[in-house]
Amino acid sequence: MAAAPSMAAAIAASLPAPQAAPTPTAPTYDAIPASMAKAIDIETDIPVTSVQLDGLVVSKIVKHSREVQSSNAHGLLLGLDLDGTLEVSNSFALPHHFNDDEDKSTKGVARYQASMLRSLREVQVDDSVVGFYQAMPLGSFYSQTLVETQAVHQDKLRHGGVVVVHDISQGARGNASFRAFRLTKAFLDAYKKNNFSTDSLIVHRLTFSSIVEEIPLRIRTNPLLSSFLETLSAPAPTLAVDVKPSAATSTAAVPPSFSVLNLGSGNISRNLEQVIDALDNYRTEEGNLAYLQRQIAREKAKADAYVGKRKEENASRVAQGLAPLPEEDVSRLFKVPPEPSRLESMLLLGRIDATAKSLESTSSAGLVKMYAAKGSAGV
Repeated sequence: MAAAPSMAAAIAASLPAPQAAPTPTAPTYDAIPASMAKAIDIETDIPVTSVQLDGLVVSKIVKHSREVQSSNAHGLLLGLDLDGTLEVSNSFALPHHFNDDEDKSTKGVARYQASMLRSLREVQVDDSVVGFYQAMPLGSFYSQTLVETQAVHQDKLRHGGVVVVHDISQGARGNASFRAFRLTKAFLDAYKKNNFSTDSLIVHRLTFSSIVEEIPLRIRTNPLLSSFLETLSAPAPTLAVDVKPSAATSTAAVPPSFSVLNLGSGNISRNLEQVIDALDNYRTEEGNLAYLQRQIAREKAKADAYVGKRKEENASRVAQGLAPLPEEDVSRLFKVPPEPSRLESMLLLGRIDATAKSLESTSSAGLVKMYAAKGSAGV
């Protein structure tokens, strides 16, 4: 019996030793050559024709604009472009520093933006910037700050990006108003040259209506969110046995809104105030432009008079057989101011137009409500 273990040990020793499974080598990826990057990325050749906002993005923008209660609510839009549709799947708000200087505020926002994008990348969430959003009255969209920000985005981002404007005046009345814009090519050409003189506006055919172009926008909600909203708005049945059939349902989680019955007379007065303020600002800007034009005309008249007088002196000296006086650089003698930029006046005209259209829609809806209220009251 003692030979059995020794025989088993001998057999085990004669067998080949088990080999460990080979460790799979890590896959290697060759970098795409720079010359082939554009050929592979075919999405760059497809222009963006529409914008799609996810329901999460809409709720975030509305929440942010209500918390800030001013036109300083702004943030970045994240997503991707697919077959000409810019799909915005996420967003985050950017901080606004009230008491800091401009340089410190800009650096703080840049650090916060880099930190947020890095955190989103770590959790495998969309981190590609496709534009930014701004919550403000629609007429105030025409501002140099917003135009400059959008110009930087259209220069840096692949498809130029878009700016989504949330009209807080409509949101206060219970209407979620979202519109997507981007700068036109003619305006970008003049902006890059930093030339908004009268001749440049004529060459580029620029008016206040050709500063931006609107892109069709739609909102997408997934089935889970739609069912959740339906559950909140639908009344839930009660479980009590001794309840009358007429009261067998409880109230919904989302109470009914009667904001549509508001005649909106206060909104009309606010819109009128915005139109008057925009007109006052435009009149002030036109007064400044007129003053600069008169100053330029005076300096040019002085320069022309000096040149004419020098020509007469040289003609008389030549007639007397004397050498003419040397010609002098008129630009050194007379400082003719450059022609002022008309960008601000164009933006003010666009603000007046947008505010007037908002006033038109608000007043028309108010008139219809007033006639309905008058008819229902039997007056």
